Amino acid sequence: MTTDADHRPHIGVLALQGDVREHLAALEASGARATTVRRTTELDAVDGLVIPGGESTTMSHLLTVLDLFDPLVRRLADGMPAYGSCAGMIMLARTILDTRPDARHLDALDITVRRNAFGRQVESFETDLEVDGITDGPDAGPMRAVFIRAPWVESVSPDVQVLATVPDGPAQGRIVAVRQGGVLATSFHPEVTGDRRVHAYFVDMVREVSAAGSGVGNIDT
Repeated sequence: MTTDADHRPHIGVLALQGDVREHLAALEASGARATTVRRTTELDAVDGLVIPGGESTTMSHLLTVLDLFDPLVRRLADGMPAYGSCAGMIMLARTILDTRPDARHLDALDITVRRNAFGRQVESFETDLEVDGITDGPDAGPMRAVFIRAPWVESVSPDVQVLATVPDGPAQGRIVAVRQGGVLATSFHPEVTGDRRVHAYFVDMVREVSAAGSGVGNIDT
């Protein structure tokens, strides 16, 4: 794992399903060096990882088939930063509702998520969100959030910071963005809107973790 001298962290995008190219482009635009991850050697080389949307049970199966599941669990347990969107949030969660009994998850966030909550219960939709630490930053203003058969967070432990909830409508108050240490997750898909603020926030998180690992700086939560 290396970080470039110009502070461009090396961030991988798990390239099994989902908007891989869109995430790569958003990370590059946000100051990272972005590459795809499909092999253990590629996982070992990155400073952080994005887990895109897709179908979480299929994703867990593919991770197992490719012998990536256990190495990814170990990297996360060792403190590698990660960002999961939609199905990526499900994969990072500790407890998943409405999933298959044989589905595996990464246990990196102490949250309970309900799979396909918006798709089955509220329908896919868009709304404007305020996201703590992101929309109240230098580029202030609400973020357009796209939910596609998305999960929501049913509950969080005291160690988890809630960053955003749905402001109105049938899903009002549902948690849709969280952070725990170096792990970030959103129910929505920022890669499809052209708004780079979530990716920029994650790139900064990876920089902070890399700096803390070098004895410079601290990790904010």
